[in-house]
Amino acid sequence: MELPFGKYSTSTQRTPRIFLLLVLAVVVLGIIPLYHPFNWYPADLATQHPSEISPNYHAAEEPKIKIKEPETCDIFTGEWVWNPDAPYYTNMTCYAIHEHQNCMKYGRPDSDYLKWRWKPNGCELPIFDPFLFLDLVRNKSLALVGDSVGRNQMQSLICLLARVEYPVDISDNPDEAFKKYKYTTYNFTLATYWSPFLVSTKEADADGPSHTGVYNLHLDEADEKWTTEIERYDYVILNAGHWFARISVYFENNQRVGCRYCGIPNVSELPITYAYQKAFKTALKAINNLENFKGVAILRTFAPSHFEGGEWNKGGNCARTRPYRSNETTLEGQSLEQYRIQLEEFKAAEEEGKMKGKKFRLMDTTQAMLLRPDGHPSKYGHWPNANVVLYNDCVHWCLPGPIDSWADILFHMFKMESSKSLEE
Repeated sequence: MELPFGKYSTSTQRTPRIFLLLVLAVVVLGIIPLYHPFNWYPADLATQHPSEISPNYHAAEEPKIKIKEPETCDIFTGEWVWNPDAPYYTNMTCYAIHEHQNCMKYGRPDSDYLKWRWKPNGCELPIFDPFLFLDLVRNKSLALVGDSVGRNQMQSLICLLARVEYPVDISDNPDEAFKKYKYTTYNFTLATYWSPFLVSTKEADADGPSHTGVYNLHLDEADEKWTTEIERYDYVILNAGHWFARISVYFENNQRVGCRYCGIPNVSELPITYAYQKAFKTALKAINNLENFKGVAILRTFAPSHFEGGEWNKGGNCARTRPYRSNETTLEGQSLEQYRIQLEEFKAAEEEGKMKGKKFRLMDTTQAMLLRPDGHPSKYGHWPNANVVLYNDCVHWCLPGPIDSWADILFHMFKMESSKSLEE
């Protein structure tokens, strides 16, 4: 019998040769790494606990994350710290950036606003890992419900995930405000539902006194555009805020109860906070009343705007080029009231939900974003001579930019949710 290593005439001669072949096979298999099917990282890196992956995904660097008790770590209170590795995409590597948030394209001259990450007090928050995130949400679905800042968040997530895979558009609604995407390799669905007030709304006047429209809000009726859809999702993120500053007429039980700046004779003027509290109460109660919703409802808190020197339509701007420290500014005025309302209504819904088997989680981005006056498009969301309504955008966020850190937070929350599910 002839083998690669020579000829053998007896069984005693074959035995050591066969043993040698087996040893060589084991050594070779130990040296050749098994690879992740998409990122070409060694298999041991792809299967570690997500929190042990270094921010740059280098197999040789595996610092231990310092979250020893993640349940007790407040990831929502902290500071922005310098991150030389950011950004993790550009306007040349991601197609999903909305034109008005494409600050690179439209000539924003500074770049330091790209180089910060959110660092909680007392613990570390791992940098978003798109490969591990998609593994975590395999066969799951996420819907973002709310306004254009929610859309801003979805586009940020798409750009961060683009290092692994671009989604396929599977939208069943021709309206661009209702988009649905599928990451086919992971069977992960990502969708957005436009509902800036969260409640049933009708545009009464497309222009109005301030040229931003006049809206009839039925504060006791949740918007069916999203309530009839979310039962199919594993995660739902709700957000709403800035649209409540628009001229609106308020209805309850189909009766007009007041308005904001509507100028209608004999109609009571009510503050934004009245409508805001009613809307969140109605929206969260609607989730509690959805018998077939078995997912996790996440309330993402208000992200403050940063107009200085005037209001949005009176020359206000946001020209700062670095974050605040936490001791340099405080949440106040209207933003504080809206934030307080969100916390109050969340706690009430969470308590009710516990009795109904519902899961509510808080994604508190308010303090982090309060500290980022440098992260808005300002005048860099269009060309200087563009034929558009010109104002400085201090509401939305540049992409790439500070809003990308929301993915770090969401990644952490999903990992904690996965751990809870395993424990249960």
